[in-house]
Amino acid sequence: MSQNESEPARVSGSGTVVLELGAGAGALVLHTPPDLDGREIEISLDGSDGRRTHSVVRPRHVAGDTRYAAVYPELPPGTYTIWVDPASPVIAVRITGGSVTIADWNS
Repeated sequence: MSQNESEPARVSGSGTVVLELGAGAGALVLHTPPDLDGREIEISLDGSDGRRTHSVVRPRHVAGDTRYAAVYPELPPGTYTIWVDPASPVIAVRITGGSVTIADWNS
């Protein structure tokens, strides 16, 4: 019996993310203020007829510091709008295939 058949996959630790990047997929790391911890932040690809995806803001423990961020893996290349609520955009970001874009909520 293989490991997958004998036991369920373990849940990753808080803030752990695995990103698969390639020519047709990039990723976004959106740094946020701490007061957004636990909030779902929506983004949409420009021209995608209003379809949105979301990610939850979580604490990310890095080099003795804690930052808060939402991570969006496997995004098709293009320009995305980040929304504070259903009708209010915060910022726009450009996603490039094969790379991670880092954006700041406060920019």
